[in-house]
Amino acid sequence: MEKQEEKTREKNEKEEKPPIQLKMKVGNIEFEIKCQEDQLKNAVEQILATVTKQAAVVPSITQPAPPLARAETCKGVIMKLWEEGWFAEKRTLGEVHSEMARRGYHYDRTAVAHALMDLVKENVLTREGKPRRYQYAQKRPPPTI
Repeated sequence: MEKQEEKTREKNEKEEKPPIQLKMKVGNIEFEIKCQEDQLKNAVEQILATVTKQAAVVPSITQPAPPLARAETCKGVIMKLWEEGWFAEKRTLGEVHSEMARRGYHYDRTAVAHALMDLVKENVLTREGKPRRYQYAQKRPPPTI
């Protein structure tokens, strides 16, 4: 009778204790375990053994490398626009700045203005109009490949 009472008491203690909840990450795999305290060690060991065995069989899936940062100069980006024939029409500083931003190049407007002026001096672009309202266009067409 005493053994049965002891078993009943142990069972009641197990039922009274809330289960333990454990989140675990191994590499790219995440697990969530919910069990009683006395079952936790066995559950973790089984999961780790399974993961280790699978890692030896299945090659790990590698994450794609992040794209390399673009280290383009402001002048280089404007030269690309010129090579594409984008300056076949007259463009304002604001239009050039907006187009560069649309393509993911965020330069200060003064940097864009300086680069445009350098290209005017190099006879790549021409500039017409009054100060603060200049329009830039290709002075010579880009080379054809």
